[in-house]
Amino acid sequence: MRLSVLLLLGLSLTFSGCTRKRAELGTTENPVKFFFVPSVDVKVIEDTSKVLQKYLEANTPYKYKISIPPSFIAVVEAFGTSRADVASINTFGYILANERYGAVARLTTIRHGEATYRAQFLARADSKIKKIEDLEGKKIAFVDPASTSGYLLPMKYLRDRKVKPKETMFAMRHDNVVSMIYQGQVDAGATFYSPPFKDEIQDARRLVKSQYPDVESKVVIVELTSPVPNDPIVFRKDLPEEMIQKITAALQKFAESAEGKETLEKLSSVTGLLPATDKDYDQTREILKELGKSASELVK
Repeated sequence: MRLSVLLLLGLSLTFSGCTRKRAELGTTENPVKFFFVPSVDVKVIEDTSKVLQKYLEANTPYKYKISIPPSFIAVVEAFGTSRADVASINTFGYILANERYGAVARLTTIRHGEATYRAQFLARADSKIKKIEDLEGKKIAFVDPASTSGYLLPMKYLRDRKVKPKETMFAMRHDNVVSMIYQGQVDAGATFYSPPFKDEIQDARRLVKSQYPDVESKVVIVELTSPVPNDPIVFRKDLPEEMIQKITAALQKFAESAEGKETLEKLSSVTGLLPATDKDYDQTREILKELGKSASELVK
C-alpha cells in the first residue's frame, strides 16, 4: 500500500512539473538576455548599457537583462546553452558562435563613418622599419591567436607578401603590443587600426597615451592591411524572427538618436548600426581557411 502511494505521489509530481511552462521570452520573469563583450572598462559598459536597456524596454514590447561576462568565449558559450539571446561581439567571436551554435549576425557596427576596419603594423619611428618588407627576420608581437586585427589579418598580410618574421609572440592585449614596441622589447607589432577622429588618433596607440604621452611620435604606422567588416550584433539561431526585427529596428533608431550616439560611442566607439547578414563575414572565414585553421581550433 505504501509503495502504491509513493508511486502515485511520484507520478503526480512528474505531471505537475511537466505542466509548468517557462515564462514567455521578453517578460519580466524571462527577459531577453543581451550580452556585451568587455571591450572597454566594465564599469563604463554597466553604466551606459543601462541607458540602452531603458530605451529598448520603452521602444519594444520586451524586458531585457544586460550581462557582461569576462571574455568573448563566455558570450559564445552562452549561445550554446541558450543563456544569450542577443550579443554585441567581436568578429572572431561571431565566427566561433556561428560555427558552434548557429548564431546569426543581423547588424554591423559603424565607427566614425566606417563599416570596416583594418589591422596596422607598428614600429618605432627611430627604427629602420619603413615598409612591410622590412619586417623580414624581425621580432613581431601580435595580440592573441583569436584576434582578427591583432593576428589573423596581419598574419595573412605577411604571408601574402612572403614576409617571414624571425620570431613572433602574443602579448594578449592591443595596448601591450604598443607598449612592447615603445619600450623596444620587439621590433614591430600588429594591432587594430581606426582612422583619426577630430584630429585625435583612434588606433591602439591611444590606449597607452596616458602612460606614454609621446607614443604618437615614437611609435608609427608602417602599413595597413585590407579591410574586413566591423563587429556585429548577433542573435540566437532559434529566436523568433518577429522579435529579431523589433529589436534590430529599435537598436538602429537608438543609434540615430542623440542619446544613442553618446551611449554607443562610450560603449565601444560605435557611431551607427547597419543591417548585416552572415555572408558579410565570409571574408574573415576565408582568412581562417588560408591560415589553415578553424575558429574552434584557435581557441583550444
